Amino acid sequence: MLEKSTDAWTAGPPGTSTLSGSRPEGRPNGMSGGPPAETAQLARLLAEVLAEVVGVEQVPGDSNFFDELGADSMVMAGFCARVRKRADLPPVSMKDVYRHPTVDNLASALTHAAPAAASESTYAAPAASAPVSVHPAVPASTPQSASASASTSASASASASASARRIAARAGTGQYLLCGMLQLLVFLGYSYLAALTTVRGLEWVSAGTGVLDVYLRSVLVGSALFAGVCMVPIVAKWTLIGRFTPREFPVWSLGYLRWWLVKTLIRTSPVRLFAGSPLYVAYLRALGAKIGRNVAIFSTHIPVCTDLLTIGDGTVIRKDVLFSCYRAHAGLIQTGPVTLGSNVLVSEQTVLDINTSMGSQAQLGHASSLHAGQTVPAGERWHGSPAEPTSTDFRTVGAGDCSTARKVRYTVGQLLAMVLVYLPLATGGVTVLLAPLSQLTTPLQAGTSAFTSGTFYLGALAASFVLFFGAALAGLVIQGVVPRLLNRAVKPDTVYPLYGFHYGLQRAITLLTNRKFFTALFGDSSAIVHYLRYLGYDLSRVTQTGSNFGSEVKHDSPFLTSVGSKTMVADGLSVINTDFSNTSFRLSRVSIGAHNFLGNRIAYPSQARTGDNCLLATKVMVPVDGEVRENVGLLGSPPFAIPRTVMRDTRFQDLESGSELRRRLAAKNRHNAVTAGLYLMARWIHVFAVTLVALGATTLYPSLGASAFALASVLTLLFTAVYFALIERATTGFKAQKPLYCSIYEPSFWRHERFWKLASVDYAQVFDGTPFKNVIWRLLGARIGKRVFDDGCFFPERTLVTIGDDCTLNAGTVVQCHSQEDGAFKSDRTTIGDGCTLGVGAFVHYGVTLADGVQLACDSFLMKGEQVPQRARWAGNPARQLTDNTPPPAALPAHPSGAAPLHPVHPNPLGGI
Repeated sequence: MLEKSTDAWTAGPPGTSTLSGSRPEGRPNGMSGGPPAETAQLARLLAEVLAEVVGVEQVPGDSNFFDELGADSMVMAGFCARVRKRADLPPVSMKDVYRHPTVDNLASALTHAAPAAASESTYAAPAASAPVSVHPAVPASTPQSASASASTSASASASASASARRIAARAGTGQYLLCGMLQLLVFLGYSYLAALTTVRGLEWVSAGTGVLDVYLRSVLVGSALFAGVCMVPIVAKWTLIGRFTPREFPVWSLGYLRWWLVKTLIRTSPVRLFAGSPLYVAYLRALGAKIGRNVAIFSTHIPVCTDLLTIGDGTVIRKDVLFSCYRAHAGLIQTGPVTLGSNVLVSEQTVLDINTSMGSQAQLGHASSLHAGQTVPAGERWHGSPAEPTSTDFRTVGAGDCSTARKVRYTVGQLLAMVLVYLPLATGGVTVLLAPLSQLTTPLQAGTSAFTSGTFYLGALAASFVLFFGAALAGLVIQGVVPRLLNRAVKPDTVYPLYGFHYGLQRAITLLTNRKFFTALFGDSSAIVHYLRYLGYDLSRVTQTGSNFGSEVKHDSPFLTSVGSKTMVADGLSVINTDFSNTSFRLSRVSIGAHNFLGNRIAYPSQARTGDNCLLATKVMVPVDGEVRENVGLLGSPPFAIPRTVMRDTRFQDLESGSELRRRLAAKNRHNAVTAGLYLMARWIHVFAVTLVALGATTLYPSLGASAFALASVLTLLFTAVYFALIERATTGFKAQKPLYCSIYEPSFWRHERFWKLASVDYAQVFDGTPFKNVIWRLLGARIGKRVFDDGCFFPERTLVTIGDDCTLNAGTVVQCHSQEDGAFKSDRTTIGDGCTLGVGAFVHYGVTLADGVQLACDSFLMKGEQVPQRARWAGNPARQLTDNTPPPAALPAHPSGAAPLHPVHPNPLGGI
């Protein structure tokens, strides 16, 4: 929920500092050397455009855009869009505007920017490098090999460039519907098989005599079911796909159907619960990944095209990293390698696109990304999106004593805990729970339908009430007691080896104190402050705003997290208390200063160098070296300074103090309390309905067999989608939301908070990559075009979003139509034209318009108010337009072996992989 953002893409080769909007061709009147006359002429033209945008007669050349003219990022985004439409003006990005915030300075920077020549905005292609050794040390790349690879990739880029500029064959509506029908049949078949095996197992458990017998049967059944669910993705992958190779194929084809099935099975595998353990690495090897010794992977985002993943010895991949080895682009699924050398560090919340690589000892900082074709040379440190060289060292913890025996003991302990504790509790618990409830179905055997019995419904109502509210109360008590006891044995600033006693305690603390149900219940209200304090946060002297934290906040340790007074945090904050190497970890205190505002999707590390009165923009890379930043705003990755606030943001300051604040805050608290009650009621009713469906399946089981439970699972999913759609639409009065600009102490904002809290779209992940995802979005009020491919996009405000035909939305993308900064809230519509592609992890803000055929690269942040022209390619955090001579994001280099070329689009749209 933030607004400040900008476009950043460093022109020229990595490490240069040319103006982000500069380009060697197309300068008006030969403006490249910067003579005073040309600078003055450019300043006059820019002033004329700005005067039209801000609605004044004249703009002085030395007037600051923000401090004196009262402009904000939305206004200046409109200015940049108008400049881009003028043939007599060079392109201007928001990053240029922030770095040169007067007309005179901006004109001077544009005319004096050095032409970046042919190397502008290029990055090293992942050239035909030798495969990484996964057991001995990975050989370091040499300058000679890099230079040789450049020539190899040049021809690949040339041919791929032409391939990228062609228009991908658009799937027909018939093909789109056929794929959806087949996906539905696959889902129904899998549901039946799952129901059959589960019911037979539970029947056998319930036939046990005595507690010990039931327990032993539960162990056997639970272990068999767990092993089966884990093995199915492996068997399906090797049977249906074999080995993944670099290639591309159209979505909605039969080849895509096979790939989708394997991807869905891999992504839903319960092995993701073992992220950060040797078992997780072993599972990826079983799927075909080439992973060396002593590798630690903490990201729960399981890679899909595992044969294309190569990781050398001693590498560590920290949490929230996206490295799937595939992406969707312009109606195609493109698969490509991700190659990491030995002792590589990939930091938190990063994206590794296809055809990327990192040499031995290389580092990638947090909140960064490697775009397709980028290579980090051996021993270098890079950061930013797209990444560029830096001197910052992101290794913060030394090696620990992590022997093979320790790994074996930890893995065996995990498996024994799963087999002997968790699975029997789940299996036996379901059996014990269903036993008394099944008595409600006895009228059926007596000749009377259970569905007409009042006892049937009253029993289900009582059972669901006890189950829901009892579980919530028990979970709240456990959160406040167990983690505090475990925390006594884990000391901060102490290096512990992985896979030991202390590591297990830390994982348990993290798991127990990060429960989305409670942050959703208490977030966006005054209650979240008391809840976080209950968990262990140090919030010093809290100044209650009623919106101190959003509903999505997570941490490694609540006991080592402190937040200063009058700081407000939007959604998506990830507090990084734990620093990992491949053999050790260390807990550290994370301190967020006072009077800060933190936007969306921020990874905040323990080494952060920010102090009081800072604005940290959405997706910003928080700096970890240099001076402590105070009284400033930070935007982008890598970050740069922007104004802490602007004149328009001070409009509601009179509501933020005194008696008026107390009155409005009390009213907001009452409104939020009602909202929390509605949240609990809505969730309980959902549990009650699911309980009814389960009892109905139990009732019909004697006559229908396992089909009754398969039908119940399908009905539960359908009911969930329709029920929460009705809840969500009811919160808006069954009307589309309208753009807002108001204080957080106005009822219109409180109603928007109620919409956030009561809405639920977690179930929609089941429909990723299918036509049914578009049906869900339409049901929720979004305007979705034909044949849209959605692999995991998220729209917080569905009725403010418009998506055109044949768009491609990748996993982890967000189209957010709102922004909150301090005490102000703004929302507006966002429109995405036909045939657009949003890359993996991209973030599109509110008030944005994308014309047809736009491509937005992975991990890009497209700031509010941007207007992207037709078929333009934008990239970066914040995003800016790429010039024509920049390698296209769809450029696919030659196969790493140098032998097998990439396969073109299959001539038959229904062809295989």
